[in-house]
Amino acid sequence: MVEKHSHSILLSTIIVAAITLLFTAGCENRDPNNEKTGARALKTPREYHVEKDTRFENYTESGDLKAIKKRGTIRFITLAANEGDLLPRAAIVTQLHYELATDLAKRLKLTPRWLAAASPEQALQMIQSGRADVFTGNLTRTKQREQKFALSETITRSRQQLVSGVNGPDISNPSKLGDVIISVMEGSTYAATAEELQRKNPTARMEMRALQPDDTVDNILDSLNQSNNLVTVIDSNIVEGVKSYRDDFKTGAFVSEEEDIVWAMRKDSPELKLRINNFLTRKMVTVPKERKADWATIKKSRVIRFLTYNGPTSYFMWKGVLMGFDYDLAKKFADKHDLELELVVVPHDEALIDWLKAGRGDFAGASTTITDQRKSQGVDFSIPYIAMPEQILSSSSKPPIHSLQDLNGRTLTLRAFTIFEDIAKSLQKSGIQVKIEIAAPEVSYERIVNMVAEGEADATIVDASAAEVSASLRDELLAGPLVSGPLPQGWMVIKGNESLLKKMNAFLTRYKKSSEYAKKVGFYFKPNKQGTEKILARLRPGEALSPYDKLVKQSASEHEFDWRLIVAQMWQESSFNPKAESPVGAQGLLQVMPRTAEEVGYPPPLFEPVRGIKAGVKYLDWIRNRFPGNVNLENRLWFSLAAYNAGIGHLYDAQRTAKALNLDPNVWFDNVEVAMLKLSEPRYFKNARYGFVRGAEPVQYVRNISKLYRAYTALTPGEVALIRLLYHPQTTQPRHSAPIPPFRPSVLSCQYGYLRPSGDAQPRPLQAGMLRQSADGFCRPQSTATPAPPGPAR
Repeated sequence: MVEKHSHSILLSTIIVAAITLLFTAGCENRDPNNEKTGARALKTPREYHVEKDTRFENYTESGDLKAIKKRGTIRFITLAANEGDLLPRAAIVTQLHYELATDLAKRLKLTPRWLAAASPEQALQMIQSGRADVFTGNLTRTKQREQKFALSETITRSRQQLVSGVNGPDISNPSKLGDVIISVMEGSTYAATAEELQRKNPTARMEMRALQPDDTVDNILDSLNQSNNLVTVIDSNIVEGVKSYRDDFKTGAFVSEEEDIVWAMRKDSPELKLRINNFLTRKMVTVPKERKADWATIKKSRVIRFLTYNGPTSYFMWKGVLMGFDYDLAKKFADKHDLELELVVVPHDEALIDWLKAGRGDFAGASTTITDQRKSQGVDFSIPYIAMPEQILSSSSKPPIHSLQDLNGRTLTLRAFTIFEDIAKSLQKSGIQVKIEIAAPEVSYERIVNMVAEGEADATIVDASAAEVSASLRDELLAGPLVSGPLPQGWMVIKGNESLLKKMNAFLTRYKKSSEYAKKVGFYFKPNKQGTEKILARLRPGEALSPYDKLVKQSASEHEFDWRLIVAQMWQESSFNPKAESPVGAQGLLQVMPRTAEEVGYPPPLFEPVRGIKAGVKYLDWIRNRFPGNVNLENRLWFSLAAYNAGIGHLYDAQRTAKALNLDPNVWFDNVEVAMLKLSEPRYFKNARYGFVRGAEPVQYVRNISKLYRAYTALTPGEVALIRLLYHPQTTQPRHSAPIPPFRPSVLSCQYGYLRPSGDAQPRPLQAGMLRQSADGFCRPQSTATPAPPGPAR
C-alpha cells in the first residue's frame, strides 16, 4: 500500500493525484526484483554566463548514510500522486511528507533530489538497486517488505473502508452488501479485499477498473453517485481528507485491520534508518484535543495551532503550493521557535473568535482588523502586522466613482457584521447621500465582489489591496476613492494570554523590519501590473517577437506547440526577463516552480534561458496530457494554460463546478472560466478539493495570452497555426461568441490522436495502429500506456 498522503505538492496538483492515491494505495506486495522495470526590433540580450548544467543525472549508490553524505545528495522517491492533491483543512502542515523530507535533508546537511516513480514497485526497485535512497510516501508495513527493506518507525495508521454514493446500498456491515457491484482498481490489495467480500457475499459482483489518465477521487465519487448498487474500497486516510470538502457519499464498515504506514530504505542502511527514526520520533507529535494555549504548554507539546480562513490573503493553494500572508507568517513564527504548525481552517460562516474561545486553536487571524468591538468579545490582539485602508470598488458598467462626492445617489452593498458598515455610516454622517444595503449573513465578501463585477450590485467597500488587485484582473471592476485611513490588522489570542502574546509581538517586531516581509507584502497585497498592451505597442511585422525566438522554436517543436503561443506565455510570465524570480520561488522565462522543475528533469536554477524554456514547455506539455479525449484540441490548450497558472487541481475543481452550474465542463470560455470565477466564493470553494482560488487570475491569464498569441500570428503570416482558435475573447467578461474565421490551415499534428488536415475541417480519429502524420512526414509510434510522470523515473 503506497502513497496516500505524501507531500509532493506541486506535482500532486498536476498529476492524476487522487485516483492513484485511491487505487494504487493498496498495490500488491510483489518482489520488486521481479518487476519489469521598443519601437524597433528587440535588442539582442546581453551575454549571460552559461551556468553549469545542473540537470540531475542519477547514479547508483547502495551505501549507507556515510556514502550518501560523500555525494552530498539524498534522493527521495515518491509516486507522482501525493497528499498535496487537496488543500489541508485540518492538519499539522509540517508533518506532510514533502515537508518532512525537506526538513530531514536540511538536518542531515544534504541536498534533496526528488525522483518520481510510476508505481510503488518501481519505487522500491529503485531503492533496492541503488537508484534512490528513501521512499518518502505512505507505504504499508508488511512482513515481505520488512524482509527486503529497512522500514521506518510507524508514521500513522489507516484501514480500508467501504464507500458508496449517497443513495447507494447499505454498507454498514459487509454481510449486508447483497447484490452489489464492488468496483476496485486492478492490481491493488483492494482487489484482494474485494475478492474476500465477494466470497462472503456470492450475489455480489466484482468489477476491476484500469487507471485512466484523467481519473480523480472526485470522478470516482461522482460515478458512485450515478449508481444505486456500486461500492468501492478506499483508504480511511483518504476518506477523512475527502470529508473535509464534500459530504455527498456514504462511508461504511472497515474491511481491513489497521495497517502501519512507513518510509522505506535499503536493507543494509542501519545508520540512515537510525537517523530517520530519531527524526520522525521527534517530528511526529500529536496535540491533545483539549489543551491550554499558554506558551509553556505550547512548547511542551511542540505544536502550535493556528486558526484561519481559506481565502485570498490568509491561506490557500496556488500552483500546488500552500501559501497566504497569514499562513506564511504563522509558519515563520512556528519555525523560529522549533514548533510544528497545525493549521485549522474555520468555515466562513463561523467566527474565528468563537473557535479561539472554544479552545480549538492557540492563535487566530485572517487579515483581521483590530477593533474595540472584537476586543470586547474576549480576545487580545498582537501588534499590527500590516495596516490597510478601505476603498470603494464599483462596476465599470456604471458611472465611475472618482471621489467621495460621486457616491451621492449610489448604493453600497456590504457584507454583514463587518467594519465596512461602520465606515459607510460615517460617510452618511459626513453628508454623503449614499444608500447602504447589508447583504444577508450567508453572502460572502467574495460573492459581493462578483455581484459588483456582474452588474448585480452598484459598488461595495473592500480592503484597498483587494480593490487594486481585483481591478487589475477584471475590466468589469473599478477601484475608487479611499474611505478610511490605514486600519491595523493582527493576530488574536484569548484575553489574558500574555505569554503567547509576548512571543508573537517580539517575532512580528523583528520580522516586519526584514526584506522578506516587504517582498511578501508586495506579493500578496499589490497588483501584478503585467499586461499585454505594452508589448503589443512595440510589435512590428518582420521583427523578432522576443530575444529568444530560436530557443522557443526548438522546444515548441519538440513538444508540438505553436512557438508563438509559448512566446506569448513567456511575456505574460516574465516580460522576457530570464532572471525573473517570484517571491514564492518561480524562476526563469516561464516562471517554473522549483519542485516542478525538478520533476520535469530541470532542477533549479532556471535563469539560463534555454533551461527555463525547456522546463516550462515540458511542464506545459505534461499538463496537456492530463485531459481526456473528449476535450478538444483548442480547449485542451486553454485548460493547460489555466492549470499552468493556478495548478491543475483548481482546474479540476472548476470543471466539476461548471457541471454543477449546468455549464460545459469541457469548454473553457464562457463555461469553465465562469466556474473558475465562482471558486472565489465560499459557497462554491467549500466543496472544492483544492479550496479557494482567485479565479480572476487564470481567467485573465488565458485571455491575455490568447490576445497576444493572435497578435503574433497576425505578424507572422508565413507561419501556420497548430490549432484553429474558434473563440475570440474580446473582453474579460465571459460571454458566448460565434466562431470567427480561422487562421491559416493548421499543420497535420501528431498530438492527441487526431489528424488536422485543415483549419476548417473537423478532427478525424485515427484508425487503430495508424501512425500519426505530421507536416514533416510520419510521427514516431506512441505507446497507448498511461503516461508516466515526468522526471528521472519516467
